[in-house]
Amino acid sequence: MSDTALDLDRIVAIDVHTHAETDGCGHYSLPEPLRAGADKYFGAESGPPSLDELADYYRQRNMAAVVFTVDAESALGHRRLRNEDIAAAARRHPDVLIPFGSVDPAKGAAGVEEARALVSDHGVRGFKFHPSLQAFWPDDPAVFPLYEALEELGMVALFHSGQTGIGAGLPGGGGIRLRYSNPMALDEVAARFPGLTIIIAHPSFPWQDEALAVATHKPNVYIDLSGWSPKYFPPQLVQYANSLLKHKVLFGSDFPLISPDRWMQDFTDLPIKDAVRPLILKDNAVAALKLRTQ
Repeated sequence: MSDTALDLDRIVAIDVHTHAETDGCGHYSLPEPLRAGADKYFGAESGPPSLDELADYYRQRNMAAVVFTVDAESALGHRRLRNEDIAAAARRHPDVLIPFGSVDPAKGAAGVEEARALVSDHGVRGFKFHPSLQAFWPDDPAVFPLYEALEELGMVALFHSGQTGIGAGLPGGGGIRLRYSNPMALDEVAARFPGLTIIIAHPSFPWQDEALAVATHKPNVYIDLSGWSPKYFPPQLVQYANSLLKHKVLFGSDFPLISPDRWMQDFTDLPIKDAVRPLILKDNAVAALKLRTQ
């Protein structure tokens, strides 16, 4: 544990996409069939780390990590992990952990109130959405009051996009619908809420070009590179990361499903310009998360 605040000059990278998967007391973020299926899909060989273990893992690598869970209680009928516990872990480890919250969009006005409390009372810096897991359309007007509150609060909204390993290989894909996670739906959100910083998570297979188009067109939209080994990145993603989007692409791993060690090793072999590498690994995240204002 550490009482030292995040030192942006010391850390070598900011991983903007890591998951809290367990409360450390036997409860997991996903129902057992989905959890086991995701572990098989990603080749996970051990149980997920606790939040304290996650912090130690990143501290050993001189990195910081954005950490969150996904609140999908209405779609999955499964009790979520507590946002407050994630925020408390970040207070124990302020030198490495950056807390994001997650609120089920189906919770309506109650979800808006919860989001406000997580910011004012617990210090979260952004919110994670997973349209396929939460079974909602990101551009549904019913969710706009939540986005309006997040924009007012100066939050970041990070959206899963594209295919997901959750439900992959299970009968019927575990009931998870991929269609909700087409990043083009975020074009509407970005247009209506220009003060809301949006991160499109993952190479957005099979909608990579849509994600690139939205991020190129909307100043408030970034892309994170989590969930895939860099050696599998589509060539157009690498091209845009090296040029038009060099200030809008962010390092993310999807830990613990993909380790930052593996991601970094494969990133070394990617034809990214030397001047762009530090932007992707740290500088763009500092800007997107507004970390220099602390």
